[in-house]
Amino acid sequence: MKMTPPGTVRVPFWLRWLVPVLLVVTWLAIAGIGGPTFGRLSEVSSNDQASFLPAGAEATEAQAWQAKFRDSNEIPAVIVVENDAAFTPAQLGQAAALKGKLEALKAGSAVIGPIPAEDSKAVQFVVPIASSGEVKATVKALREEVKASAPEGMRTFVTGPAGLAADLVSAFAGIDGILLLVALGAVFLILLIVYRSLLLPVAVLFTSVFALCAAILLVFGMAKLGWIQLNGQSQGILSILVIGAATDYALLYVARFREALTHTTNRTAAALTAWKSSFEPILASGATVIIALMCLLFSDLNSNKALGPVAAAGILCSLFAALTLLPALMALLGRAAFWPFRPKVLPEAEREPELITGLEGQRGLWRATGTLVSRRHRIVWVASVLLLLAASAGVLQLKANGVPQTDVILTASNAVDGQDALARHFDAGSGSPAVIVADEAKADQVLDQVKKTDGVGDAYLLGAGNVPIITGPPAVPGAPAAPAVPAVPAVRDGKVLVNATLNFAADSNDAENVVVALRNAVKTADPEALVGGVTATALDTNTTAQRDLATIIPVVLAVILVILMLLLRSVLAPVLLVASVVLSYGAAMGISALVFNNILGFPGADATVPLFGFVFLVALGVDYNIFLMSRVREESLKHGTRAGILRGLGVTGGVITSAGVVLAATFAALGVIPIMFLVQLAFIVAFGVLLDTVLVRSLLVPALAYDLGPRIWWPSRRGRAEVDAATRVPPMAPSPESPSPESAEAGIR
Repeated sequence: MKMTPPGTVRVPFWLRWLVPVLLVVTWLAIAGIGGPTFGRLSEVSSNDQASFLPAGAEATEAQAWQAKFRDSNEIPAVIVVENDAAFTPAQLGQAAALKGKLEALKAGSAVIGPIPAEDSKAVQFVVPIASSGEVKATVKALREEVKASAPEGMRTFVTGPAGLAADLVSAFAGIDGILLLVALGAVFLILLIVYRSLLLPVAVLFTSVFALCAAILLVFGMAKLGWIQLNGQSQGILSILVIGAATDYALLYVARFREALTHTTNRTAAALTAWKSSFEPILASGATVIIALMCLLFSDLNSNKALGPVAAAGILCSLFAALTLLPALMALLGRAAFWPFRPKVLPEAEREPELITGLEGQRGLWRATGTLVSRRHRIVWVASVLLLLAASAGVLQLKANGVPQTDVILTASNAVDGQDALARHFDAGSGSPAVIVADEAKADQVLDQVKKTDGVGDAYLLGAGNVPIITGPPAVPGAPAAPAVPAVPAVRDGKVLVNATLNFAADSNDAENVVVALRNAVKTADPEALVGGVTATALDTNTTAQRDLATIIPVVLAVILVILMLLLRSVLAPVLLVASVVLSYGAAMGISALVFNNILGFPGADATVPLFGFVFLVALGVDYNIFLMSRVREESLKHGTRAGILRGLGVTGGVITSAGVVLAATFAALGVIPIMFLVQLAFIVAFGVLLDTVLVRSLLVPALAYDLGPRIWWPSRRGRAEVDAATRVPPMAPSPESPSPESAEAGIR
């Protein structure tokens, strides 16, 4: 009879080769389809204002009315030609001739202008651009034409909503290539350091990239069907989130696989053992993040609603890749994946060391950490809490009430410079007026209230043909006379439009204050009047973001709490874990506020930054809670709570730290995109994850759990039984292997 050597298990051929190969081939097919789809995301992606608008806000309702007054969907480009001295008559004539050249480009409907500044040092044109076309290309053509045709020595700018949109699209241009290369390069370097192997980092990266291909395919399909809205912001976050999450799940599985290889010589058996032991924490972690992200659907901001399902789809694909593709690759590669440091099968007596303190078999950093936790547990967790509370105080300096649109782009921008030129020579709100929708019968009273409002430079009713009801001589001497303008306002369904040019830049706080005053004023004449426009949209977006923060945070916390209770079969442990994550989030936001204000010199933060930071930090921070506490629970069942805590900390410490560094590096890669929101989110999540990994998960949680002992599992019967048993056992004397009397119950089985 043929004997099977110890540590070997017979595995059927179909499970050893057929299933792994089939899984790898399936994922290759998915990647083959999803990879090329990456370049097609622009077909279903939009960075226009509508993709970010608050769904139920007054500005959004006003925009819907504005659309009824437009013959086509156009957005204005404001052209400014500026000179250091007053224009001469010859220069004014040359500027007037520019109008014909602009109209020859056929960017949209009729060009308005030239409109001279009161100081005669600048003129402006308003060029409507069809939003259905390629706005970026049209703006580029306008800039080239204006620069070539303007009087010599003058500065030219193309700004306004169209110019800013074009520069925003240019800033997002790095999302498809640079961002992904930076993220993958950072992850590969970290994996090389962690594993000291060439093949294993490649296998993990393949898993992450294939997960991203699947996510892109899924998101593209949902956007094509009109189920979701996709914009550059959510597209960039999707790439980073998938790479980071898939790598994190892969690290957990690989750690279990390596451990299983020390128990058997059969690579397939080891892959199956690792899959069974990592399935529950990976599934729980992925489900937690998915549900937390889907809570963004409760938001009233379209940008938040768009990100929720997009990011959730990415996590879903990461989950499937980590639980199917990676196990298949490991089953095929076996120990070769770890070359040149292949794990060896341990003697049976060394596989499950007999634990008294929980530190047996550990060495290096994590033994030292475990010793500190066991001997000074109360000092460690109290000091950690105080440190986090001190860091959280910086939240009081966080200015997350929105930033001017001109500050959103962090690189040189012709549109931003153009806004400054507008403010120097014209009413600062030129090109982006406040828009008032009023009842036709009350139009004159509403117009009168608008003109009386402080901060309004000019106001007029919109006439038939979408031209203002104003009269006067040609704006520029020598220019053609203005056509006769009908004195009858344009009317749609009993409503008229009033345009109000503000004295302040449309994206400034002063302009928002004027909009608030306008809303109060016009409602005295027409209670149903609506105030919209660029400034009103920014104001409503900030207000809605603040309301979302108060609505979504409790929902996310409740969801996470329930999942942790189901996973750990406890009430007290999940409550403490959620509290630790919230405290970590507060500390991350506090430090971020200090960095933004005092080091990076940002004027403020987007109103959605605190919410996005919360969702990502809390949901992803709970990942590490799940990785740690699921292993602690497993070890506690075999060795007792306190020994299980130290054992769980020792075997997961390296994995969690590596996962935290990888996730921080991938989110930090968002900083290569010169958009303030993404740079701020990159810092908040990267710093918060490192803080959570190094302090909260390595010291605070283990020390607090060790201090509580079996009570951490309250109200489970296992915890009560362990406490009862401990009270009947005399305390052990302190020793190097028994750090404290309280650890005596760790030996209770």
